[in-house]
Amino acid sequence: MKDISLRMAWRNLWRHGRRTWLTVGAMIFSNTLLVFSISLQFGSYEMMIDNSLQAYSGHLQLQHPRYLDEPKMRYALPDVADSAERLRDELGLTSISARAAGFALASSNERSYGLQIFGVDAKHEPLVSTLPGLIKQGRYLTPGASAEIVIGSVLARNLKVEPGDELSLLGSGFDDSFAAGVVRVVGIFESGIADLDRSVAQINLGYFQDVFAMQRRGHSIVIRASNIDAVEELQTRVATLLSDEKQVALRHWDDLQPGLKQAIQADMASAWFMYIVLIVLVAFSVLNTQLMSVLERTREFGTMMALGLKPSRLARLVILETGMMTGLGLLLGITLGALITWYVSLVGFSYPGMAEMAVKFNLPERMYPAISLISLTLGPGIVAFGSLLAAIYPALRLNRLLPLEAMRAV
Repeated sequence: MKDISLRMAWRNLWRHGRRTWLTVGAMIFSNTLLVFSISLQFGSYEMMIDNSLQAYSGHLQLQHPRYLDEPKMRYALPDVADSAERLRDELGLTSISARAAGFALASSNERSYGLQIFGVDAKHEPLVSTLPGLIKQGRYLTPGASAEIVIGSVLARNLKVEPGDELSLLGSGFDDSFAAGVVRVVGIFESGIADLDRSVAQINLGYFQDVFAMQRRGHSIVIRASNIDAVEELQTRVATLLSDEKQVALRHWDDLQPGLKQAIQADMASAWFMYIVLIVLVAFSVLNTQLMSVLERTREFGTMMALGLKPSRLARLVILETGMMTGLGLLLGITLGALITWYVSLVGFSYPGMAEMAVKFNLPERMYPAISLISLTLGPGIVAFGSLLAAIYPALRLNRLLPLEAMRAV
């Protein structure tokens, strides 16, 4: 009986082949678009996360347990440079850099401005941050050199300084003593983020520790993974190495930049609003096709019911027809979407003007879709569910069908 039902359902689909292909075509188009769009969206999120984290915070950080909530100078890690070196050896990873942070008043010959100043390992900082690659004037810090500083373009404009000019720094040290020094501006960076370019400067870690009386202390060890997918494994490895350390907290990028995850969730919600509109349109197309099919076969259904066939069997037949049509659209849509997505994942995708912006901000020139089981099946799966749901109403109409009235229908 199942074999007969399958053959009948397949035959009924192609009574009006053009109408069936139009409905299947709508499914193929929507499934292809959803596969590509969701894959591209996931790929853009990975690029957004990587670019945001590579700009400064890294994927993971080691900090004093209280430093994230209370970023005060006294919540520091001991021997921060040696600890970073030990992690590089034990993890076999070079993209690990030690930092210290403080606040100071920077004064030029004409003006004074407050800023947040970071002591960095100039040798390894370029491996965890894109900031050293954003130098627009001068150069980046020389490893081991003292009394050098790089500042943002907005701060340089406010202080009216250029590479080669001197700045006086005045702040408070780790032991509440006065921290003072004279540094020479060797480079000016431009990140495109006004707050960063206005209020952040970097000096060498050793010089920072001398000026601010840190005595080999620091506030964070920044770790950058090879890609976003490797973060969880790397976090597990680092946590294993630190299992005996009670005064060190391992921070995930979610903790370091909670606003980034919220921005991704907001973008995903707005995108899914448009996806749902597309899915509803396809569902209504299926509803229209199946409803017309049922109405056209009213006399046929009436005759079958008069011969003893139950309405529930006819309803299952309509659902089976929809399932076949949905399966065809699902298979072809996913296949076409996967092929397009695979090709774009090789050559990349770029919006007009994206290359120029990427060069300016030291970012990749193209984005690449992220193909995964979820991106291939999530959208088409919802389309299939919506299509089958749309077939319920035409199927339920058969329960109210009276054989005698149905056979008289024109």
